[in-house]
Amino acid sequence: MIDKFQIIKSNQQSKYDEIIEYLKQDDGYWLENDKWDIYSNFDYDLEWARGKKYLDFSVIKNENLILELKYSLLYGLKNKYFQPIYVISAFQAFLRKVQNYSTKNDINSVINIEVNKFKLFLMNIENLTEVSANSYIRYIICLKPILIDFYDDREETEKDIWYSNNIKGVKASAVTSEKGSTVKLDFTIIPKYYKETVKRYLKSFVTKKSWSHCRNILDTLNVFFNTFYEMGYTDGFLKILTRKDIEKYLYSISNKYKGKNVTYVNKFIAYPRTFLEYIQMAQYDESPIKEAVFLIFENDIPKRERDNDRLRRIKFIPEPILKQLGNNIMELDRPEYIPIYILLRETGWRGTDILNLRYDNCLEQIWNSKEDKYNHYLCDEITKTGIAQLKIPIRDKVAEMVQKSIDKAKELSTEENNPKKYLFNAYEGKLKGKPLNKQALLATIQRLIEQKDIRDIKGELYHFKLHSLRHTRAKEYVEQGMGISIIQQILGHRSLQMTIHYATVTENILYEKWKNTEDLDLFRVNTETHELKQVDLDSEDGENLIRYEYVKKNLDAVRVPFGVCFKPSKTPCKQQMNHCLTCGSFCTTVENIPEYEEEIDHVRKQIEISERCGRELWAEKNKGYLELLQKTLQTVKEQKIVHKNGKSREEVLQ
Repeated sequence: MIDKFQIIKSNQQSKYDEIIEYLKQDDGYWLENDKWDIYSNFDYDLEWARGKKYLDFSVIKNENLILELKYSLLYGLKNKYFQPIYVISAFQAFLRKVQNYSTKNDINSVINIEVNKFKLFLMNIENLTEVSANSYIRYIICLKPILIDFYDDREETEKDIWYSNNIKGVKASAVTSEKGSTVKLDFTIIPKYYKETVKRYLKSFVTKKSWSHCRNILDTLNVFFNTFYEMGYTDGFLKILTRKDIEKYLYSISNKYKGKNVTYVNKFIAYPRTFLEYIQMAQYDESPIKEAVFLIFENDIPKRERDNDRLRRIKFIPEPILKQLGNNIMELDRPEYIPIYILLRETGWRGTDILNLRYDNCLEQIWNSKEDKYNHYLCDEITKTGIAQLKIPIRDKVAEMVQKSIDKAKELSTEENNPKKYLFNAYEGKLKGKPLNKQALLATIQRLIEQKDIRDIKGELYHFKLHSLRHTRAKEYVEQGMGISIIQQILGHRSLQMTIHYATVTENILYEKWKNTEDLDLFRVNTETHELKQVDLDSEDGENLIRYEYVKKNLDAVRVPFGVCFKPSKTPCKQQMNHCLTCGSFCTTVENIPEYEEEIDHVRKQIEISERCGRELWAEKNKGYLELLQKTLQTVKEQKIVHKNGKSREEVLQ
């Protein structure tokens, strides 16, 4: 296999013409001038930096180095890999250091500058402290990958650094920062022996999962591998990995991230486990001999927050605050944000989803044969959950507002200021060609809150959070009786369980309504005369009483997985109490333990309600179900896997 640097070196000479062509943009300014005026050509506003706005490349005596430095710097600035302020602070001094280093070591290309050797030169020859040396090293770390990528003609996923804009089909959010590490996957952080293994693994889903998720996995696997190397393990350790080795890793991780929340620590165990499982199934040469399930146990992975804890963190906007915002939203000091707020309020979508809308495909009309008219739908790609096109209905008035925004965007947009056709686009400034800024929207709404003196129940100015609109809209959907699966689709949730969190919150409201009927009886006590008073069955209370008594006498209320069974009491049902737990084809493992624990908790609550209502039959049936759950859970904990017919699926199929 040809070494990548052989490819790069062979391409360098032929690529110089492309560098020259790139530097000819802006009427040849960057090529013809060795002294660049950064302040006039890039958008930044720092008074103290005005005197440092020029960069003089003439201090570099090697023509090849000048071209490379110019190209990599200009490319990085144009593509927002870094900001002008990042350059002007010490870049001129950096150029002088590069000239000194290249003269002493006969270097004629930036890619030949090794970071460690350059650092030693700065500290030993230039007599800089380590902190000062690092301030110059950062430029090599930023510019060198740009050049390596430029010289390397291989497919992006064959390279050691992948840039999101070079991989077709990548699911990157429109509002994701385009700075530094957020636009690239840098596999050079992975130990050399396992670098190709990790690249092959990420390649299998880089266009299926979000770009940020892929970056998260890469960073986590970097910690996984380097932790073992730090403990003294050598190349090839993965293949002979044992449970004892994993226990050392778990101990190291628990110490390294002591004090971090369990959700954060979870990924350093869950992601490596998934990685090991995959490379075993895909039969990678480097995969462990021992099965991953016997290396990292399910119980090793810290449980994420309990639902109750998560629900307590979900913040809903109080109704009085919503009304005040709705009454005053047209007075935002930046009118371009008004339709964005309205769409957030209307749909319950994330801020990134609304800002990702494109004016050429975000609004559709679909014929409704039942109503004999066209209905309007808002359409978008939901990058976070990988939904290629989500369509949800919107009201005609909202659709009219969206159409006006579309017309305005078409009028203002050009290939230069809005190449990706964003509906809510920044047409000038440093964010030109990108969606309007989410943080600016938040700040604009907060200014309105201050201006209109919108205060919470404690009398303090309301602290607005954009995501609270999503939570609030979801709760409204549930309380209006919309089905959970429909809400899941509207909100673009990855799983139904995420949507159920909102439904669980509204159970409190349903319980309060139920509790109002708890004390109903055929007779009530007159508090003045202490005599029994018969309820008028023709009254509203009487109707409620009849309805309640009918339910008590004629329906079962038995907790079943993911709900409650209200079948008629006279109707027999074998599945009501046993479900799948006693089926010969049923298989359950330690991975299902959290489901058992959660179900046991729900059944106990159902028993409490049954006993409080005096419904002995309900309580008895639920107790039987509870006993079955507890026995099965105990068996799973002891045997790890339970399969009633004792045969594997493969044996059954033969």
